Amino acid sequence: MNANDQVREVCSQLAKDPHLKGGYNAIGFSQGGQFLRAVAQRCPSPPMFNLISVGGQHQGVYGFPRCPGESSHICDWIRKTLDLGAYTQAVQEHLVQAEYWHDPLREEDYRKNSIFLADINQERGINETYKKNLMALKKFVMVKFLNDTMVDPPISEWFGYYKSGQAKETVPLRETPLYTEDRLGLQEMDKAGKLVFLGVEGDHLQFSEEWFCTTILPFLQ
Repeated sequence: MNANDQVREVCSQLAKDPHLKGGYNAIGFSQGGQFLRAVAQRCPSPPMFNLISVGGQHQGVYGFPRCPGESSHICDWIRKTLDLGAYTQAVQEHLVQAEYWHDPLREEDYRKNSIFLADINQERGINETYKKNLMALKKFVMVKFLNDTMVDPPISEWFGYYKSGQAKETVPLRETPLYTEDRLGLQEMDKAGKLVFLGVEGDHLQFSEEWFCTTILPFLQ
């Protein structure tokens, strides 16, 4: 299903729920992290208080799960093969993973043809409403799995990504144009103490109940 349609459906459900009319906290697991960020940016009513992204890929992915292309020639070949159809209209409209596929070697194709991620990351222009709505969050918590073999590159879970034009070297959020140009308000949120970067040992979505209760639940109180 098209991610944009999913977001619209969620926004509709949230707006109709009387229990949430005063606001709510949101936790997104894996791709749910970027999908709920889209909800925060596009649907400010009811208001989202805190967004907790657990392993979300906020700058997208460029790789096959458990096959890191930056350290394996075979995996690099696989991701280049997957890339061939990623930005076609048919694939973009029907394969949700393609909608956050971000090829650092084809940035222009990504900006022009990505129907979801390029939009919520302000790659085609600045939507001030998106920026205003995201900045309204009290906290934006990003959890990165320190031994992640599913997400390539794992730094996308902290809003970092590959340096443009190649697919080996990564840069943290604070060195990306998205941050330095403050297209989403992340720089201002960071200075206000609204961004929280958490790391947890383990592979993708592998965490203990104790860690969740002691680390994540306090953000919901």
